[in-house]
Amino acid sequence: MARPLLVTLGDPDGLGPELVCRVLGGGEHLPGIAAAVPILLIGPEQPLGLHAARLGLAPFWRRAAGADEAAGPGVHLLVPEGLADFSPAPGRARPEGGRAAGLALDLAARLMRRGGGRGLLTAPLNKAMLMAAGFDFPGHTEFLASAAGLGEDEVCMCLAGPRLRVGLVTTHPPLRDVADLVTFPRVLRCLELLCAFAQRLGHDAPVAVCGLNPHAGESGRIGREEIETIAPAVAAARERGLAAEGPLPADTVFSRAARGDFSAVLAMYHDQGLGPLKLLHFGEAVNVTLGLPYVRTSPDHGTGYDVVGTGAADVGGFSAALGLALDLS
Repeated sequence: MARPLLVTLGDPDGLGPELVCRVLGGGEHLPGIAAAVPILLIGPEQPLGLHAARLGLAPFWRRAAGADEAAGPGVHLLVPEGLADFSPAPGRARPEGGRAAGLALDLAARLMRRGGGRGLLTAPLNKAMLMAAGFDFPGHTEFLASAAGLGEDEVCMCLAGPRLRVGLVTTHPPLRDVADLVTFPRVLRCLELLCAFAQRLGHDAPVAVCGLNPHAGESGRIGREEIETIAPAVAAARERGLAAEGPLPADTVFSRAARGDFSAVLAMYHDQGLGPLKLLHFGEAVNVTLGLPYVRTSPDHGTGYDVVGTGAADVGGFSAALGLALDLS
């Protein structure tokens, strides 16, 4: 029997349930391969019913008591314990939404750890509400790494668009902490993961590595991280046969990558890499967690409380995340 693709609803007061209904319920954006692959939604049922009714859709999911009941084609729903009586408040940021997102993610991670799914797609959650509900993680990447028994330095957050693919050495720390987190093992691990991911997508150009400091430190004049940490990690990667170049100035490397000189860019911190990526690909890029023992994707946007229920949200990011999860798994 085919294992299902797991899809968490994220914060159920955000865009997740609406996007699921528009993509999986209407069928107009559904990739053809998904018709033959079981999809297991994880989260409360009430928000799905609310959005399906608003869109004029009949319930398109079947309730399942466990992942083993979602082996046939179609869309199935598994409601985590504690969410049977969830009361939705679309468009509102609440700890209740963070709790629902955390419970769904915890269940999905446990199912994936024991081989209950072919891959995982996560709808957006609100990091502040997740933490307010008692889940002490700043986001999906850190949560899933911990659930898989991995350290934060063993996985790499990556966003992939049609022209630009960006990996991050650090994810969500305060900027003042970044320099101490850019270590030789962390840079090398992310570089290995990003090179393998780019090759899996069919790209054979080198991976570019950003410097941490402006102008990649100018030979140590405005920072030593490039000389003492980043360049040695790049050299070690090249000794292992990986095509990597750097450290390179971050203010010019992304334009080169966008025109095809590089298959991907490894940035040192969140906004260094995701500013250029989202300028080109906002709404169509896919977040991929590299280094997990399974495929995990997510759209590149947040909960979108302000547009929930208005029909203004673009389904492109969710559809891209779904398609990539199916392709990679």
